[in-house]
Amino acid sequence: MKDKLNKLSKILFSASLVGWIIIGFFLINTVNVDASNSDETNIYKKLKLFSEVLFNLRQNYVEDLDIDKLINSAIKGMLDEVDPHTNFFTPDEFEKFSIDTKGEFGGLGISIDKKGDYVTVVAPIEGTPAYRMGILAGDKISKVDGESVVGITTDESIKKMRGEPGTKVVISIIRPGVKDELEFEITREIIVIHSIPYSFKLENGVGYMRIRQFNANTTSDMRDKLDELEETEIRGLIIDLRFNPGGLLRESINTVNEFIGKDKLVVFTKGRIPQASNEYITKYNRKRDDYPVVVLINGGSASASEIFAGSMQDWDRGLVVGQTSFGKGSVQRLFPLSDGNGIKVTTAKYYIKSGRCIHKDLNDELLKDDRVMSGAISKEEIDKMQEESEEKSHENIYYTNNGRIVYGGGGISPDIEIEQSRLTKFGVELRRKNIFFDYSVNYLLENEENVTLDYQASQKDIKSLLNYAKTKEIEFEQVDVDSISSWIENELISNIIGRKFGEVERYKSGIKEDTQLQETIKIFDDYPTLEEMFNYAEEVKLAKKDKDTEDK
Repeated sequence: MKDKLNKLSKILFSASLVGWIIIGFFLINTVNVDASNSDETNIYKKLKLFSEVLFNLRQNYVEDLDIDKLINSAIKGMLDEVDPHTNFFTPDEFEKFSIDTKGEFGGLGISIDKKGDYVTVVAPIEGTPAYRMGILAGDKISKVDGESVVGITTDESIKKMRGEPGTKVVISIIRPGVKDELEFEITREIIVIHSIPYSFKLENGVGYMRIRQFNANTTSDMRDKLDELEETEIRGLIIDLRFNPGGLLRESINTVNEFIGKDKLVVFTKGRIPQASNEYITKYNRKRDDYPVVVLINGGSASASEIFAGSMQDWDRGLVVGQTSFGKGSVQRLFPLSDGNGIKVTTAKYYIKSGRCIHKDLNDELLKDDRVMSGAISKEEIDKMQEESEEKSHENIYYTNNGRIVYGGGGISPDIEIEQSRLTKFGVELRRKNIFFDYSVNYLLENEENVTLDYQASQKDIKSLLNYAKTKEIEFEQVDVDSISSWIENELISNIIGRKFGEVERYKSGIKEDTQLQETIKIFDDYPTLEEMFNYAEEVKLAKKDKDTEDK
């Protein structure tokens, strides 16, 4: 009788803590489980074991325990055994999870992701406080207002960084290649996410469109911007998806629809359960003129932006240039749990029309590899792993709608690789200490009437800027200035123009030093049709293949 009472007390205690535990405990003790289903039998046994451990801790541990904390830790420990995109959320975290896709929030202006123990900047958002201060993609956030955020969740970090507009926050950054930790004092602003912040006609008659992310307004914004550009009789279009972290799947499909028309397969998902496998087909009777389109991507282009780029490539509607995209092609689904908790579970992976899987498994491995965050593995070793992964992906040959060869999976490989030039340490320091922005504010106080859209910086202006940098304790030699003189001049011009005429004019002026974009623009001058571009891409691939063979 006593044994039965003890058993009952265990069941009641477990039920008061977490409902699913008692289900397993009850079944293993009272239900005749089918012995042939060994997996289910093992689950019930393990649930019983869990409840027994929890009960004994609660009854016998030397100090009082926070049971909620224990169970949450157990759940998060369980999720450590799966991919890094499957996460458990407390009620507060679950409520705040979807804010980024709603178009407006208060904060600094950075897209972030958890990489190992560090919340890492995926991309700064143009025109925001973080962007103006020189926060860069790849920066690891170590502290917020002096308090360590290493090891905490992305949502906890966001909560610490957000606050009332006008208030200040100090974030500490660990930047790859920089020995010392960097500190940035940033004033919070209301961050309004404009999906397409820049759209204009370039001097050579080609349209340019920057898509920052795919949110609820992207398709309608794109239609409006394309109508405006087409009225100016553009002879082609560049769609810039660099550092686009993705967003809403349906928006990426609908934007592709604008170029390929109705009833075309864009992407499909495959998962373990039938419900996770779906096909996504364009549904609008819309199709733009067949002017050539070039899609520009880099390692910061992820998820929905990869679906867009890969689909334009698969349907032979656009030439993809730049660098291989990130490779975030797994599908997560949100499930509400009891008491306001929630869980985000990876249920499938994305495949585009050619059959290529977008997801790069190596990214998940690196995100969960303690050696990466501890520094036990060098950047050179990681780069080598990435190169080997990409080489292996090129063993998998797929074909576009017209029979062009493309490679996969693990990110979208561009038809033509174009690398971006890197900023020197001196240039990084100028941006980190906000020299251009601050100087331009002071400059306009005295010279606003003389600044026009065709403003050019004089040597006197540049010298004045450098003297201002010295007052901010930036040390440099003349050789440092000479190595990036063109960049310094253009950065000063774009900041001064931007302060007077707005962010769009600043951006238009600044792209002159964007080597990746300038090479993309030149493609239209050398190869005016999409067919010529594809032929050129094939020549480049063959030349690279021959060179690689010679090197071996």
